[in-house]
Amino acid sequence: DATVVMLNRSLDKSQAAIAELKAEFGADAEVSVVRTDLASLASVREAAAEILKTVPRIDALICNAAIAQVPTQRLTEDGFESMLGTNHYGHFLLCGLLFERIEESKGRIVVVSSLGYNMGIKTIQFDDMNWDSNYHQNKTYSQSKLAQMMFAYELQDRLAATGRTDVEVYVCHPGSSKTSLITTSGDMATRITFWLMSLSPIVQSAEKGSWPEVMCATEKGLEQRALYGPTGFMEFVGPVGKGTLHPHAYDKVVMEQLWDVSEEAVGFKWDLASEPVA
Repeated sequence: DATVVMLNRSLDKSQAAIAELKAEFGADAEVSVVRTDLASLASVREAAAEILKTVPRIDALICNAAIAQVPTQRLTEDGFESMLGTNHYGHFLLCGLLFERIEESKGRIVVVSSLGYNMGIKTIQFDDMNWDSNYHQNKTYSQSKLAQMMFAYELQDRLAATGRTDVEVYVCHPGSSKTSLITTSGDMATRITFWLMSLSPIVQSAEKGSWPEVMCATEKGLEQRALYGPTGFMEFVGPVGKGTLHPHAYDKVVMEQLWDVSEEAVGFKWDLASEPVA
């Protein structure tokens, strides 16, 4: 039986989800919540400290939370463009703070990206990370999802280089799934577009959208330098498997620079040169 700890921003929605899960799987279902706002580095640090106190092992950390298509530029409390701050920097710090516990457990990190990584400028805009001069809801979102993937692939490289291979890192995407992602952050035109799409056969259920995450968290024999998700029409829907991974997602020079920029931005340095946790 799995023990599930949700890291969510809304405690009310979390309690409702817990009630639904217990109704379906029984009152003894082990599911709980630690309040976490990925847009706040202070909140991420508090949540990680709580997890390290209360969760003795982490078999899989699934980095699923995101915001998307924010219509106008917004900054997090730490001064980051909101999508980059939430989708990338928040997860970058969370994974770093929990890494040793994951390593002790011989666990996995699952980074949930999006096909949107291939729809923007296809690199990181280092000279204007907040997109002050050219903000665009889709291109800026694309950069945030590309950054997540680059973090995962660079982490794979660094773990391999230091022999710390007890932790496996996988990247997946949900395809085109009916979730609340756009309705919580997109503008009205974007919401209408995605609502119309949801009526078509190229959109699948939220449950099916979660299957790539479950596979990457549990299945053996997967490749790490890969992108898992639906393999049907345009990789929007269909059976889960290894999909198309475009090479700009693992451009080594860009990945290394992004890693350095991210460490400085969040104020946390990954210590992967020392001995692995016994």
